[in-house]
Amino acid sequence: MSTFSIFLILIIVVCLLLVLVIMVQNPKGGGLSSSFGGGGTQVAGGVKKTGDFLDKSTWTLAGLLIVLILASNIALKGNFGDADSKLLQGDDIETTVPETLPEEVTPPVTNEATPSDSL
Repeated sequence: MSTFSIFLILIIVVCLLLVLVIMVQNPKGGGLSSSFGGGGTQVAGGVKKTGDFLDKSTWTLAGLLIVLILASNIALKGNFGDADSKLLQGDDIETTVPETLPEEVTPPVTNEATPSDSL
C-alpha cells in the first residue's frame, strides 16, 4: 500500500468524523451541550462545556484535514517522480500531419422555383 493510499484513507476517516461532529452541533447554540447540562452551565464535575469540546474538535479536525491533504499532495508527487509534462521537456516530440486535408462538402445550389414562390 502506497503512502498516498494511506493518506487517502486517513482523509476519508477525518471527513467522516468532521461530518459527525458538525451534525451533533446545534446551529442555535443548544445542541448536545444543552442536553447535558442546560444552556450555559457546565457539566457536573467541573468538566468544560460540551459546546466548547465540539467547537475545539471541529477546528482540530478541520486543521488535520488540511494537513493531510497537503501531505497527500507531497506523497503523490513523490510516487510519480518528476511531474513535468513531456511537452515542457521537449524530448522526442513527434508531430503527425495528415497528407491530405478532408474536403469541405457544400450542397449544390439550384435555381429551380419552388411552389411557394409562384404564389
